[in-house]
Amino acid sequence: MSLDIPIIGFGTWQATGRRGYEAILKALSVGYRHIDTATMYGNESEVGRALRDSGVPRDEVFITTKLPPSRAGHERETLEASLRALGVDSVDLWLIHWPPRDSVATWRAFIELRDLGLARAIGVSNYSTRQLDQLIDATGETPALNQIEWGPSLYDDKRQAEHRERGIVLEGYSPFKTTNLRNATLVEIAKAHEATPAQVVLRWHIQHDVVVIPKSVTPERIAANLDVFGFTLSDEEMTALNGL
Repeated sequence: MSLDIPIIGFGTWQATGRRGYEAILKALSVGYRHIDTATMYGNESEVGRALRDSGVPRDEVFITTKLPPSRAGHERETLEASLRALGVDSVDLWLIHWPPRDSVATWRAFIELRDLGLARAIGVSNYSTRQLDQLIDATGETPALNQIEWGPSLYDDKRQAEHRERGIVLEGYSPFKTTNLRNATLVEIAKAHEATPAQVVLRWHIQHDVVVIPKSVTPERIAANLDVFGFTLSDEEMTALNGL
């Protein structure tokens, strides 16, 4: 993986207000060191406050935020507003949340702001391989990461290989939303490892080298979603999950 990013992050979509702040604080307290937010989520200030109150040093937490396509053309002021809300000098990763009308112009602005030190790395979200190539061909600059909806039911070996060939980290969101956690195969594999089906789904991502950002505001689930390094899925189990 060319980008130095923790393989499990804490997703914060819909985690707003007091409940969102407490969930993010809980995530940091149980050991998450990668927090994923976005301008569109309206919770960057909650992330910033939780980070400050957690006592975890800033340089130990990988922070991602995203530019909504509606803010294309206003990249700098949007990123500066994010930095103020988060209470940080730079983000570790800044993504184009969805492809805007002129992706290349937005990507050029991203490169410029990264070079100014406002973001350590830049990437995209919800881009097809063709759209990734459009950015690379136009600027010579490859996105560090592409964040897309991913899970066993969406497994696409070809698409993953396309990212690998280009040196782009694949990051999956909504791992549970796209998975039937009551699927018999999944339940059986979970039982064999004394794990939950959700933990097996996350472990499947890890063994495929796919960064994953589960989200929850339930303290027990927040902790359980990070507790996936104590077991390993066999090749047969991985193949069975690939087939979901």
